Amino acid sequence: MRVLVTGGAGYIGSVVAAQLLASGAEVVVVDDLSTGHADAVPPGAEFHERNIAELDPVLGDWRVDAVVHFAAKSLVGESTENPALYWRNNVIGTVALLDSMRASGVERIVFSSSAATYGIAEHQPITEDAPARPTSAYGASKLAIDLALADYARAYGLAAISLRYFNVAGALVGDGVRFGERHATETHLVPNALRAAATGTPMPVFGTDYPTPDGTCVRDYIHVVDLADAHLRALEAVETGRHRVLNLGSGLGHSVREVLDAVGRVVGRDVPVDEQPRRAGDPATLVASNAEAGSVLGWRPARALESMIADAWEFEQG
Repeated sequence: MRVLVTGGAGYIGSVVAAQLLASGAEVVVVDDLSTGHADAVPPGAEFHERNIAELDPVLGDWRVDAVVHFAAKSLVGESTENPALYWRNNVIGTVALLDSMRASGVERIVFSSSAATYGIAEHQPITEDAPARPTSAYGASKLAIDLALADYARAYGLAAISLRYFNVAGALVGDGVRFGERHATETHLVPNALRAAATGTPMPVFGTDYPTPDGTCVRDYIHVVDLADAHLRALEAVETGRHRVLNLGSGLGHSVREVLDAVGRVVGRDVPVDEQPRRAGDPATLVASNAEAGSVLGWRPARALESMIADAWEFEQG
């Protein structure tokens, strides 16, 4: 199989591209490097520095069989301040990609969607039939693509799966490979906590009075390698003329304090914190049901929280 990975120079895209290569697939990476890194493209992948809106007609020349689509802007705060960037890049860019796929006869796509499509869910764990009520332009742009995929599947025979996941952590390290998080603006808890422990600089904890066991927000974490495994399985599970939405998560929740305690155990130093008031719009708990992914993909996450943190820490050490 020859697979196009859009955003394959980014965090998750690079890990998926590496795992595809390890499985024996040929990989073509497209990334405009606006947030990705050229040295994150795995050796053995064919790389093109392009925007996803610029693939017609060259996609036909690359002769790919399927697409795994990550290329997107993904900062919730930025999407609130500059929604035009998100609608233009995430939605208009993806529609251009889909039309390039149609013109080139490529029918299979696995899309990196997001739990941000659900907004503040009323029931936990969140199942795929929960109402989609995004509270940011980022979440709305992901939902718009999910809806477009459903229409393209119905009208044009596209075979599509959207994977909605929650908090991704960890890294792919070992056997000469090192792929992990390198964001110019880091918003994720695990790398920020690791850096706080390493430097002694307090990191903010927003809200300690939530209705949770220890007062801090509870979130669902998944190892990036488990996530990559689900994408590879989804490539085999897509069906012509059908669009599925599947949640990916552990089915378990960890509070901010639990994550910080786990970081302290891995690093051997406590994480210094600066307790601050709640941020507007942060729900107390977000946990995914992974039952449907288990049924459709035969997938379950295999790596626990401390494994995610240990791998991320190894990557941080260079």
